[in-house]
Amino acid sequence: MLRHRPATTMSRAAAAEAGTRPTLGALPSWNLADLYPGAATPEFKRDLAASLSRSKAFESRWKGKLADAAATSGADGLGAAIADYEALEELMGRIISYAGLNYFADTSDTAAAKVYGDVQGAITDATAHLLFFSLELNRLDDALVETSFSHDALAAHYKPWVIDLRLDKPYQLEDRIEQLFHEKSMTGHGAWNRLFDETMSALQFEIDGEKLSLEPALSMLQDADRNKRKSAAMALAATFRTNIRTFTLITNTLAKDKEISDRWRGFEDIADSRHLANRVERSVVDALAQAVREASPRLAHRYYAMKARWLGLEKLEFWDRNAPLPETSDRIIPWDQARDTVLSAYHGFAPEMADIARQFFDRNWIDAPVRPGKAPGAFAHPTVPSAHPYVLVNYMGKPRDVMTLAHELGHGVHQVLAGSQGALMASTPLTLAETASVFGEMLTFRALLAATRDKRERKAMLAQKVEDMINTVVRQIAFYEFERRVHTARREGELTSEQLGQLWLDVQAESIGPSVNLSEGYETFWAYIPHFIHSPFYVYAYAFGDCLVNSLYAVYQNAPEGFHQRYFDMLRAGGSKHHSELLAPFGLDASDPGFWARGLSMLEGLIDELEAMEAG
Repeated sequence: MLRHRPATTMSRAAAAEAGTRPTLGALPSWNLADLYPGAATPEFKRDLAASLSRSKAFESRWKGKLADAAATSGADGLGAAIADYEALEELMGRIISYAGLNYFADTSDTAAAKVYGDVQGAITDATAHLLFFSLELNRLDDALVETSFSHDALAAHYKPWVIDLRLDKPYQLEDRIEQLFHEKSMTGHGAWNRLFDETMSALQFEIDGEKLSLEPALSMLQDADRNKRKSAAMALAATFRTNIRTFTLITNTLAKDKEISDRWRGFEDIADSRHLANRVERSVVDALAQAVREASPRLAHRYYAMKARWLGLEKLEFWDRNAPLPETSDRIIPWDQARDTVLSAYHGFAPEMADIARQFFDRNWIDAPVRPGKAPGAFAHPTVPSAHPYVLVNYMGKPRDVMTLAHELGHGVHQVLAGSQGALMASTPLTLAETASVFGEMLTFRALLAATRDKRERKAMLAQKVEDMINTVVRQIAFYEFERRVHTARREGELTSEQLGQLWLDVQAESIGPSVNLSEGYETFWAYIPHFIHSPFYVYAYAFGDCLVNSLYAVYQNAPEGFHQRYFDMLRAGGSKHHSELLAPFGLDASDPGFWARGLSMLEGLIDELEAMEAG
């Protein structure tokens, strides 16, 4: 699974499309040969063919026989069946990872797009023969499954995965319906996802006579020149408006598609399927969302009022929201310096963390340049445990780019450590997947702040961190609320572009507050957020992760002895434990309303410090 950086913190302050500029130094491009030498090579073709033949053999070997397997052990036992299934997951994960990464490196490459589409089709065909396995496994009697754990050591090894899988049991449909849903996914939501990606990647935004793609255009909203920010905002709005009917159709179709699936499966709330996938209780997410909404006036509203004063404005326009302060340095940070900054911060916490992260630089596991057609934003892809993760960033040399690099490398470290759990248990629910990334970002920020002696520079750094945290917490919960309103309204009928725009403006005004003017054009900005399309209700995971890390970091500051070992144990667990088990060694409990207040207090404390500096 791709772990995407939040859409609001993807942007970079730069105006160039070129991937390598002299001031940045040589930027690395990833080497996908660790997965496959190429899509036309014998190795790739062999494995792609094997995915289908081995899946058919697996179905023939185990379908209708899992009850008998659970009653025995050894080569005919349930543990052996799960191990065979995991080996197929590993094989197909490697294939689709290569095809996906190759495509995201240049979505305008028609050959890469064809390979990606063909592979998606082939994997869908292959996994149709595996669909029975989880359905049949979930139909086994609880007592029989427990018996299997007691006499089959290999089955016992997979117990966390089996227990986790069986949480899906109440929402499981009859086998042929599940197969239909599965096979039509490629021509259903998968096709609409691809349409969004290819449409967004092809957009051009004309700013001051120059045509830019999405990433550099968004980056200009952070330009020090207010006129350039406004020009960028108007260009973004104009192009979004020209294409708004397409994005409206995509959004309506996917919302309806989800409603159909949820209704058939029996989910009560529009976000319950995401909560189930995240293995987090609805009450916990509701408590998080409520805590953030209640805190917004003393967080985002208060901060943006301060920022308007700093910029000498009565109110900020929406294109001023991420503007740099006058104190902000406009220097470009070369790639080598960014690497050393992150690795030094990681090493200060734990040398092992830096050692793992260093491999991404030394072994070309990172793709850094901005290129036409390259996927915007940033992500870390775990691929499969037998290989290693890859990181994509669009590096333009700004301090936020360094923070993004620290963030994605945190994901990478987490994915490397969790790989020991194997293909079935390495993947972490989204709510916990952001833990290492946000923690790595916090380590880097704290290291840079500690080294800063100039008061003006400290103010600029604090303000930038506050803005990033507002974007990650307050704004992402606003995104979650927007999705809730969109999906709720869609159940009553198709939504117009104007209705979507008004829902967007209403929610944004509530979260940002009265000091930011959401003027004409901003009503289209919902259209470019990829999370709404690819992973409905994904966005609250960022707020969950940020508040969790703030609480974790407070524990680290108060009692650093032995912390890093407990922290690494948590990362190594991957998806094998519930969030309550993972947080217990730190004395934290996400079901406690005070947990979220503690996490938000760190952000509030930084705003307090900025307010004190202003008064001083």
